[in-house]
Amino acid sequence: MPKMQSFIYLDYAATTPVAPEVAELMAKHLTLDGCFANPASRSHLAGWQAEQAVEKARQQVANLLGADVREIVWTSGATEANNLAIIGAARANPDKGRHIITSAIEHKAVLDTCSWLEKEGYSVTRLKPNSQGQISVEQVKEALTPDTLMVSLMLVNNELGTVNPIAEIGELLKNHSALLHVDAAQAAGKLPIDVNQLQVDLLSLSGHKFYGPKGVGALYVRRQPAVHLEAIIHGGGHERGMRSGTLPTHQLVGIGLAAELAKEQMQADKQHLVECRATFLQQLNPSLFVQTANNASNWPGIVNLAFPSLEAETLMMALPNLAVSTGSACNAASIDPSYVLVALGLNREVALSSVRFSFGRYLTLAQAKLAGQQLNQALERLKNA
Repeated sequence: MPKMQSFIYLDYAATTPVAPEVAELMAKHLTLDGCFANPASRSHLAGWQAEQAVEKARQQVANLLGADVREIVWTSGATEANNLAIIGAARANPDKGRHIITSAIEHKAVLDTCSWLEKEGYSVTRLKPNSQGQISVEQVKEALTPDTLMVSLMLVNNELGTVNPIAEIGELLKNHSALLHVDAAQAAGKLPIDVNQLQVDLLSLSGHKFYGPKGVGALYVRRQPAVHLEAIIHGGGHERGMRSGTLPTHQLVGIGLAAELAKEQMQADKQHLVECRATFLQQLNPSLFVQTANNASNWPGIVNLAFPSLEAETLMMALPNLAVSTGSACNAASIDPSYVLVALGLNREVALSSVRFSFGRYLTLAQAKLAGQQLNQALERLKNA
């Protein structure tokens, strides 16, 4: 295990460290001398205080999205939020349609949920992205039918950083009965989001993607006109009947403060990521890599690089001081390439040579430079081996 002082974290798209301010606030909501009570305990002062803390956090997340506070439903993360949005809408609107449009490069929390609904008799159209990992408005328009219940697309792709034209798709669906669900796990707290401008009906987010705690997220559910969902977790009717369970006060104040900080620091954070990405890439010999889905509109915090004739696993073993990731999944004795990269049309060899580097708030420019230098040195060594 490398020493922490020499360890450079470049996997911010997988998870972010909790902001120090967030950790400090969460700690105050865990112990007897703090605000630890059950927010649903309305028979005593401690419960009221916990409820106030939770509702403040709900307002902070609503502010991040330009939403009404009553439109925020707490979940355990974006995976649950995606399930609630897709399955909940299908169950609550059995006569509205049984066709769902998504893309071939969504997160598994969307793809697997859609596959489950297929077993229940729904039909699913999985749009193929262009070579840059984008879904076009025209593709959605062509796929729409009178039976379409929902279009579910991510705002920022978790492997590529590609940004989809959600506002234009929202405009397209304005005169169609289909709901628009957006997985914003990689976008919330990073890109400006106004749910009304985007014209979305449902939007999922996760706290640990923007320096909040793991295990907590939210689903935006539009009120006007109302979007109806059926709960998929039962037992008490919490969250206006949409999601039962005792609310984790400490986690919710954490995601609330993280949302507030993200909104305040959004422009500064983005500029920092632009500089980190540029500094990192400047250290690399351009003949040794190919950047996947390289377009100007990409989120700067994610860079996917392919290293021809070199397996990503081999490269990662040569970089013990860098925390990076691939989209590959190990299955028994074989390694399958990322389904996202395959959907772009990349051949198996190139897909298996790809590595995702993702940057964040606490990465310094000096670390970004050193990481690039270490990567370049490893590439040169492996090339000449």
